[in-house]
Amino acid sequence: RVRHPDIAVQLLEDKTVRLLPKILTGALDLAFVRPPDRPDKRLEFRGLLQESAIVAFPRRHALAGRKAITLADIADEAMLVPDRRSRPHSHDLTIKLFEQAGLTPRIVQVADEKQTIINLVATKLGVAIVPRWTARMAVTGVRFVPLRLRQSGPVGRLPLAAAWLRGSRDPARDAMLAVLEARLRSYAREA
Repeated sequence: RVRHPDIAVQLLEDKTVRLLPKILTGALDLAFVRPPDRPDKRLEFRGLLQESAIVAFPRRHALAGRKAITLADIADEAMLVPDRRSRPHSHDLTIKLFEQAGLTPRIVQVADEKQTIINLVATKLGVAIVPRWTARMAVTGVRFVPLRLRQSGPVGRLPLAAAWLRGSRDPARDAMLAVLEARLRSYAREA
């Protein structure tokens, strides 16, 4: 708003699977999404950052006081995961992390929204592997602990990308991306 007071921004929160079609129809100019494994060639994606995974525990859980958690530590825990149809990246993150560790998660509940999952953690139904930003939610009775992995790199991280219609010209979108690019390094440190 400070740099571009003439540009009006309307926010729409939704899942990637619902946002990308809105770009194709022209209903959205820009979306911040988890990039799909097989992106539509009509869309352009610019990778922004990789978000770290952390573990959400009920506050009084025996492992909630730790400084870091390994997958072996939570191998026998009841796991809450997002629905794969609506949140494939978040769902697959949990499954792939366990697979790569030679473990099988004990999934007790599938839920659609992060807020629902975190509230289910608060009710002591189980634990969940979630993106680090989730720790900013104000939910009483939940403690977030960093996940320590044997491997580094993209394992245990969720990609975030900007998406728009390939070949489209949009000065407002480009201005938004320029503002974002200028701050991206500081955002990435917090991810």
